[in-house]
Amino acid sequence: MAIDPVTLQVLANHAQAAAEAMAFTLFRTAHSTFVKETEDFTSGLTTPEGMTFASPRDLGATWFIGLDYGNAIRMIQDYRPGDVCITNDPYSGYVCTHTPDLHIWKPIFWGDEIVAFAVGHIHNTDVGGAVPASLSRQLTEVHQEGIRIPPSKIYEEGRLNKTLLDVMLTNVRMPEQNWGDFKAQLASVATGERKVHEMIRRFGVDTFRQGIQDLLDLGDRRARAVLGKIPDGDYHFVDYLDEDGPGGVPVRLELTLRIRGEECVLDFTGSDPQLHSSLNVPTGGAERHILLMVGYTYSLYTIDETIPLNGGITRPARCIIPEGSVLNPKFPAAVGMRSLTCGRLQSLIIGAFQAAMPQAMPAGPGSSAGIMNVKTIDAKTGRRIMASINPMTGGAGGSSFGDGADGSGANSSFLKNTPVEVNEAEVPIRFRRYGLVPDSGGAGKARGGLATELEFQLFSPNSVVTARNRDRTRFSTWGAMGGDPGATSSFWRNPDSNHAEDLGNTDVVNLDPGDIIRIKAAGGAGWGPAWERDPALVMRDVSEGKVSVAAAARDYGVVVRDGALDAAASESARAQLAAAAASRAPAHFRFNPARDAYEREWTDASYAALAAVLAMLPVHWRHFVKRRIFDRVAAMPAAERRADGGHVRAIFAEAIASFPELRHIRPAAE
Repeated sequence: MAIDPVTLQVLANHAQAAAEAMAFTLFRTAHSTFVKETEDFTSGLTTPEGMTFASPRDLGATWFIGLDYGNAIRMIQDYRPGDVCITNDPYSGYVCTHTPDLHIWKPIFWGDEIVAFAVGHIHNTDVGGAVPASLSRQLTEVHQEGIRIPPSKIYEEGRLNKTLLDVMLTNVRMPEQNWGDFKAQLASVATGERKVHEMIRRFGVDTFRQGIQDLLDLGDRRARAVLGKIPDGDYHFVDYLDEDGPGGVPVRLELTLRIRGEECVLDFTGSDPQLHSSLNVPTGGAERHILLMVGYTYSLYTIDETIPLNGGITRPARCIIPEGSVLNPKFPAAVGMRSLTCGRLQSLIIGAFQAAMPQAMPAGPGSSAGIMNVKTIDAKTGRRIMASINPMTGGAGGSSFGDGADGSGANSSFLKNTPVEVNEAEVPIRFRRYGLVPDSGGAGKARGGLATELEFQLFSPNSVVTARNRDRTRFSTWGAMGGDPGATSSFWRNPDSNHAEDLGNTDVVNLDPGDIIRIKAAGGAGWGPAWERDPALVMRDVSEGKVSVAAAARDYGVVVRDGALDAAASESARAQLAAAAASRAPAHFRFNPARDAYEREWTDASYAALAAVLAMLPVHWRHFVKRRIFDRVAAMPAAERRADGGHVRAIFAEAIASFPELRHIRPAAE
């Protein structure tokens, strides 16, 4: 029997406070910069079955709301008081999503009964593997991405499994850092256990047991209420990663969002096949896997920020993810850079919800510039250092409610800035610049948020910089409702010199003493026509250095002379911008020229043909054949490309005929 609403709300407040206390404990006691400053960690409480019912709102990576630990919990045969379990294996239980994420869970007993689990994860800066910080697009199988621990007991009835700990720490580059962060995790789940016991003493075990189920039911009902506000229909959206591997071709992510009453289906059919790089997203085909549901959760919370943040809100949704695709790869596919693909996946889902609820949802978020890590040696002490120095994040998209947040917005806002002073105290590098990038936000009635820029110098030989999640160098964020796309990102070695090197989407860079790195994130996109923006807001942006005088005139039709608004010239310029827009075909979304050009070469019909023929192949052949088809299409005169994608099918038939192992495959006749 459900408990009364007042008691349920009080219990909900206590549960969230418990999760916040867990997060605060971890945050205050962690060792690595990436945890104690950037806050890439989670904490929470789950039901005995493993579904999260309480999460913090203000600390850590809050996008893990709705994470289901059930599969991993069931892989441990017997639980006793004092046990603590761990895993970082993306293919064991599908709780962990790449090897640096170490998840732990502790059973909370009341008498002989498990009443909940205290859970959480931290992102270790390094867990060994082929490259410093363990992650790179160039890796091709999960075995290269560091040590993997399947669900195991690290503490049994309060006794540390020293053998397992030694194996873990022996295989990482900075063992004392990993051990320090792990002890912070242990303190966090101990806090969760204590807080649950306090709740049970206050409310009684029966009320607690029923209450956590009622909280999930409440999340379910409130999510259905949000979905019920969206008109029934099918909403289609596509987004891309710049490359499917070093020097590669784009990755297409495709979604059809089907809204039916108070339920929805997210159908990812048409997304690219499993890749021979580490951009794959390990979901195990679970229809409500956390990595697939983040954009959905963000969208519901954007439409109604009062909904409960627990696993219940995922119940009205389910996902369709074809096996052997980039969103449902088969072992042993590399998955370390799933964070890059997930950022684009979130943008994809936000785009579909934007099409469904344009007044409630923002334009495209920046994100995907790079989480910067440095491996170097301190010349004064000889100490080897492996540290995360900063997440480089783009601005948020503008919306009907106002401008996008500058610097760290939308789906990247949980990644906190690390102060320059902290970095220079812990890592022997010199920061030359850190700030916002003028003119990087897409123009619109609501401007897109500005991107961030970071420039630093290293002084030790054999230093390595890794820039996890490098992307948006080619395809920028998408504007909505007449707004412009944001600026692309960039990555340079020794800029402003006679030996400057454009690093593009490279994510591992070997550096010499004195080398300088400059990285810029992507800007958020604009919402609504730019010539409808209040000139006073444009003038404010100009005075604050966010928009240049030239961009004010070019993009907004706001003419500034000697620091003042020229009203007559602005009125004429804005009228010209409006007339130019009226001459174009109307479009809900606006993309940058690179994407427009790409989609003239690779149309929806061509991609549909590609997806159909690649699905005929064994999984391990798909990426290889995809690359061959792309090479042939790139070399083909435009006049020979067919509108219905027939040229793709013809190239596929030729490709498989050249390999004896594939000659049994019979493509359908034209």
